[in-house]
Amino acid sequence: MDTPLGTIAVVGLGTMGTGIAEVLARAGHQVIGIDTSDAAARRAVAALEAATARAVRRERITDRERSETLARFRACTDLRAAAEAELVIEVVPESYEIKQQVFRELDTIVSPATILATGTNALSVTRLAAESLRPERVLGLHFFNPAPAMKLVEVVSSVLTAPPAVEAVTALARSLGKEPVAVGDRPGFVADGLLFGYLNQAAAMYEANYASREDIDAAMRLGCGLPMGPLALLDLIGVDTARTVLEAMYAESRDRLHAPAPVLRQLSEAGLTGRKAGRGFYTYAQAGSQDVVPDALTPKDGASAAAGRPVRSVGVAGSGTMASGIAEVFAKAGYDVVLAARGREKADTAKARIATSLERSVAKGRLTAGARDAALARITPAGSLDAFADVDLAVEAVAEDLAVKQQLFGTLDKVCKPGAVLATTTSSLPVVAMARATSRPQDVIGMHFFNPAPAMKLVEVVRTVLTADDVHATVREVCAAVRKHPVDCGDRAGFIVNALLFPYLNNAIKMVEEHYASLDDIDAAMKLGGGYPMGPFELLDVVGLDVSLAIEKVLHNEFRDPGLAPAPLLEHLVAAGCLGRKTGRGFREHARR
Repeated sequence: MDTPLGTIAVVGLGTMGTGIAEVLARAGHQVIGIDTSDAAARRAVAALEAATARAVRRERITDRERSETLARFRACTDLRAAAEAELVIEVVPESYEIKQQVFRELDTIVSPATILATGTNALSVTRLAAESLRPERVLGLHFFNPAPAMKLVEVVSSVLTAPPAVEAVTALARSLGKEPVAVGDRPGFVADGLLFGYLNQAAAMYEANYASREDIDAAMRLGCGLPMGPLALLDLIGVDTARTVLEAMYAESRDRLHAPAPVLRQLSEAGLTGRKAGRGFYTYAQAGSQDVVPDALTPKDGASAAAGRPVRSVGVAGSGTMASGIAEVFAKAGYDVVLAARGREKADTAKARIATSLERSVAKGRLTAGARDAALARITPAGSLDAFADVDLAVEAVAEDLAVKQQLFGTLDKVCKPGAVLATTTSSLPVVAMARATSRPQDVIGMHFFNPAPAMKLVEVVRTVLTADDVHATVREVCAAVRKHPVDCGDRAGFIVNALLFPYLNNAIKMVEEHYASLDDIDAAMKLGGGYPMGPFELLDVVGLDVSLAIEKVLHNEFRDPGLAPAPLLEHLVAAGCLGRKTGRGFREHARR
């Protein structure tokens, strides 16, 4: 099978097939595009002409290179045109029957040395190979959409695949400027295997009316730095496609986290499959459009029925990084801030940390020296919570320990004036348990900032069943005043971000435990294929493995789903003291700071 793969056939000229054909033709390969639909074949030619014309306008290629690229591509409707290809890549619809029919016909057309690649992201490569007369030449070659832009290619081997075939397509992927990742044959492979579980949980969260579609999407964009929210991404991928992938994953894993959320079936069967249909989780200007238009579910601006309480001064309890960051946020926004710690020395140290942070902002041109001085002047360090007697809003940012927080709220109840809003920054503990430690649970709410607070735009606003409407309105108004984006959610473990993020991280660890893929390949797959700013193991080491384990345990205890049980490897590393960057070793080795 040591072939140069000079001539390549692409069977199926939808969006993905056309994109793959463009990548191959621009890289110098002779490309035969095949589709049973004459209209699809014509569209593929037109799409390549338009894409290369854009590239010329942007001065990425010359007119001559464009002409040569177009000359290397021809489209037809007869599968027999694949006879001269050294590699055939099929990207027909995700159906065993359709794909198997293509492979059976190709067996009678192509030479014995030709490699047959499936572009599936959901179906078994082994099952498709078993239908071929020469299963050793069948493998998976999973590009990501849009193929010209996305760098990741998953090279999927079955137990029947001959190593030379894998080597040939891996070398091809590298020659195309892609990053090939070797994976075994399981539904979803690496990137989609992790991505679709996360998307499914987001759909279930929306279906349960836990949070609005807008808040779920905003939370994951702003809280995790993702390019798109999960529900918008489902609309882009296609709700029906997502359901197919999840059905295949569930058939193998029997993990309830992979069982498609009922809303995916309901939308699919109603024909509301996302952008391509003009409506899915969101409504679009027309079929195929990316422009979201308002519909009956779109939130109305200023829809809060209650007016908030006036807030002029803020108390921040704590002396760590989060407390300092929150105090800085409020001071820069013009609030008078009392920063209280266990002892005046700790409070002074926290204020000094804020001064250093503000100085960095001045050095980077983000803040004037005058604004720095004014912000620092608004912060009063204190060694006791007694200093909170006159604050309008008290925000605690102490250790993530329920007993500690309950004791603190008991103190706030005695110290703070009537009508003061009492907020917790907890990321995983029940807010109502803190509210019940006071005599005024209606004044208690969750206000979950993300670290580093000065940079991160998201705040999860967590109402309990006891929180007063005007308290909720107050916190949303304060978020707007400090230029943060509030998202509303109920009082359950993980809120939005952690409830979606940590099961994804846990599943990545399970992939490593099962020796399915390496740390590096999984991290690369999620950054290159999913647009994540960090791979899961990079993120775990930054967050801290002990913190991650604690959140996993809280989620598992709350939802009692076996699929949420912390991966044993995570527990073992924590028990060994390998906590990530802060200890110098986690999933990877790190230089000590």
